[in-house]
Amino acid sequence: MPAEFKILFMQGGGLAENAIVPLNLSRGATVDFVVTGSWSQKSRKEAGKYAAEVHTAASGADSKFTTLPDPSTWQLSRGASYLHICSNETIDGIEFQQLPDLKALGSDAPLVIDFSSHVASRPVDWSKVGLAFGGAQKNLGPAGLTLVVVREDLLGHVLPACPSAFDYEVVAENASMFNTPPTWGIYIAGLTFEWLKNQREGDATGVAAIELRNIAKAKALYDFIDASDFYVNKVAVNCRSRMNIPFFLNDESRNDDFLAGAKAHHLLQLKGHKSVGGMRASLYNAMPMAGVEALIAYMREFARKHS
Repeated sequence: MPAEFKILFMQGGGLAENAIVPLNLSRGATVDFVVTGSWSQKSRKEAGKYAAEVHTAASGADSKFTTLPDPSTWQLSRGASYLHICSNETIDGIEFQQLPDLKALGSDAPLVIDFSSHVASRPVDWSKVGLAFGGAQKNLGPAGLTLVVVREDLLGHVLPACPSAFDYEVVAENASMFNTPPTWGIYIAGLTFEWLKNQREGDATGVAAIELRNIAKAKALYDFIDASDFYVNKVAVNCRSRMNIPFFLNDESRNDDFLAGAKAHHLLQLKGHKSVGGMRASLYNAMPMAGVEALIAYMREFARKHS
């Protein structure tokens, strides 16, 4: 990570950062959002309480959040304080495979990314990022810890109403100990970071090795779904999430039977979010390939019995 970034350990999760980011970065001006699913919708709504104006530069709502708006179509505000994206949408199964290059799009606004649900699942091109935040509970450690990575030049511009404990500059100056930090969460995250550093796949090490595993896990499940006439994934191929894979049965009256059978096979938490329905498999870093293979084997057998 470049030296000009500060790493902060905070509290409140990604939802709290939806308020803390505009308190620190909006400067009373317009902030831009690219809305690609449920989490970026929540972020945009919260920012409206603090920013002078919230502008939707692009939205995937017309496709029911099954595609990403092409960056060439984004309507970026002149002089925006920042542009916010959620780089992986857990509910909708959408992921930016490449972070947008705002300078190439003619904008000097810093890019803010909510990477809660795929942090440490792949390398980050920090040259494109102004600030990244994420709750720890998906890939780093227990709930209650929030990771914030912020470029130094973005510090020191808080709105007057910002509490000192949420002022990034104050947190940075006090080494994340302005108030009592979530020590257990930080300790567990430290163990996770050590584990990440020690991972290897061929010549790749660390997060690069983890990315190769995640690509392989996601590919195995997507390939099975795409080859099936019993299951379907509705997300465009170029923006499918590696972490969260929603899928639907062609006969949704069998959803409850599918979930009951999955539980009997020790395959848990597969019910899709209530806003979209269907099923959802989450393949976070800790999920081994053996778990994906077990799910595919069950899905194959269920389809055979009910086709």
